[in-house]
Amino acid sequence: MHQAEAMWINLDGRGYPCAVKIATGKVCAVTGGTWVSHRNRDPQDYVVLPEQLWLDGYCVEKGVIRQFVAMPLGEGYSVEEQITGAAEHGGIQIIVYPMKRERYERLCEARRAIEAMQEAKISHATISGMAIGLAPGGRIHQEIYDDPYELDAWDQRHASRCLVTIANSAQWMAMTGKRPPTEPPSTKDYTDAEMPWFDYYGGDAEAVEGAEKLRALASVAAIGEQKGETPLPDNESLDVERIIALRKAGASDVREMPARL
Repeated sequence: MHQAEAMWINLDGRGYPCAVKIATGKVCAVTGGTWVSHRNRDPQDYVVLPEQLWLDGYCVEKGVIRQFVAMPLGEGYSVEEQITGAAEHGGIQIIVYPMKRERYERLCEARRAIEAMQEAKISHATISGMAIGLAPGGRIHQEIYDDPYELDAWDQRHASRCLVTIANSAQWMAMTGKRPPTEPPSTKDYTDAEMPWFDYYGGDAEAVEGAEKLRALASVAAIGEQKGETPLPDNESLDVERIIALRKAGASDVREMPARL
């Protein structure tokens, strides 16, 4: 990743329900707490698939996140440094817990019953809701959904863990001997190319509250201003006109995954 490049994590849970814990520098992206291998419910420190389609950043308030932005460790920008005071781990940490088999089988039975009732209806109502706003850069409107199942629905014994190391452009060249294949587009580049932005509305799904630890984070732009640096080039805000509203799918949980910046 290039310095100051924003990142989002695509969560494709169409195959099987899962609870997913995500941290950067061993700081939980949902609560700001220290990384632990088990799940916590109060506050919830994980996201649930297929309800959560993607994650754009750190949950700082209810319905608001701060983007994941790549910055060098040791310069005071990272969440790890701001919360722990150390630049030790970096990277991304992920653990996935599948739903227990018996819970999934009961869930499938309930869904089949709902589908049978829906097929028996002569007509159906179209459900619509208020669209959620989207702000490019920094703070973005995104809801992290509350777990609609009990904590014991997730199988602790069969979790899978993935640790991701992020390489900057210089490290990429050292490892591969080649220049990075792409340059990240700015918000203006993306909008000028008439590419769409997406806004997702999760129906009646409840959003978790933002984390106090993450709410106090200073943005990359704010820290750069304090240090007299310009870490985010082309960081101007834009009025976005082309926004595609996505709605939560029905009982079959069939979803179309959009490409995002």
